Amino acid sequence: MAKRDYYEVLGASKGASADELKKAYRQKAKELHPDRNSDNPNAEEQFKEANEAYEVLKDADKKAAYDRYGHAAFEGGMGGGGGGRGPGGADFSSAFSDVFEDLFGDFMGGQQRGGRGRASRGSDLRYNLQITLEDAFNGLQKSITVPTSVSCGSCEGSGAEGGAEPQTCPTCSGMGKVRAQQGFFTVERTCPTCSGVGQIIKNPCKTCGGAGRQQKERSLSVNIPAGVETGTRIRLAGEGEAGLRGGPSGDLYIFIEVKKHQLFERDGSDLYCRVPVSMTTAAIGGDIEVPTIDGGKSRVKVPAGSQSGRQMRLRAKGIPALRGGGQGDMFIELAVETPVNLTGKQKELLREFEEMSKENNPELSGFFKKMKSFWDSGAE
Repeated sequence: MAKRDYYEVLGASKGASADELKKAYRQKAKELHPDRNSDNPNAEEQFKEANEAYEVLKDADKKAAYDRYGHAAFEGGMGGGGGGRGPGGADFSSAFSDVFEDLFGDFMGGQQRGGRGRASRGSDLRYNLQITLEDAFNGLQKSITVPTSVSCGSCEGSGAEGGAEPQTCPTCSGMGKVRAQQGFFTVERTCPTCSGVGQIIKNPCKTCGGAGRQQKERSLSVNIPAGVETGTRIRLAGEGEAGLRGGPSGDLYIFIEVKKHQLFERDGSDLYCRVPVSMTTAAIGGDIEVPTIDGGKSRVKVPAGSQSGRQMRLRAKGIPALRGGGQGDMFIELAVETPVNLTGKQKELLREFEEMSKENNPELSGFFKKMKSFWDSGAE
């Protein structure tokens, strides 16, 4: 049976470029792969035919010979058999290796053929910063020291002595990977000479050992805006680890933790403060002074008859919103304190006061009435 024209097999024109041929082959490989065509008995042969065609047409010398002489260019002993070669001597395992990498490379780590390049981006860094609640209220400019990698000054980040340019790796020709034939399959491995970079440095920089960067501590000034809270993340672009061999630097992420305060508890932009008041002040009312987060004081009027747990609001005395939108409130929670270590005279006066004020405790009187009703109903 006469062989079909290779361009016809791939569905491409004779003037197709290398990229167009590759695209056509990828499409055919998808359509004809035996795993996708279990109901087509001819799929395997057609798949091999497409591999054979692409193996010839992707090679510039073979393509030129085929364009001039057709299939005759590979007859008369020019083709080989076995070792994973298809009809006409085409190594279709190699051709399929190309398309397999293109089709599935993203799922295998996303690395591209042709090496990973001489430069790579530096890693991002994290810095945990503790601040006080007062700092979160006011905002601050903070100086921090970050241990990181910086670009080598001796080689200007190139990794080579004197700033010379790296050279293409002779083992992999800059691909970063080497291929080995194992029966039907072609196996790719990271190049052992350049470790996958695709380039080598003949005279590494003595200062950085060829890495293009050095370990060093850096001092940075960080602007902490008012309103930050625990978990707030601040990004400093380009302030992370220096890139490898002149690559771009990573970013620095500062994570804020606001320490607990001895007086205030925070809930978003609002503050809560528990203030003890004497039993006398709670009973007859009076004025008390309470602290505010800005370091000042506010005078608060305690209504007569106040009970523990009563809350009063001081508007706009909380924490500013991080991105504008006003300021939170401060809530005062009263804690009525029972006096301790009373003298005999004080106890006598309190007993006298209790006798005189039995009708002034509505909650207590109500509770006793409910208790009496409960007991009476249980006796029936």
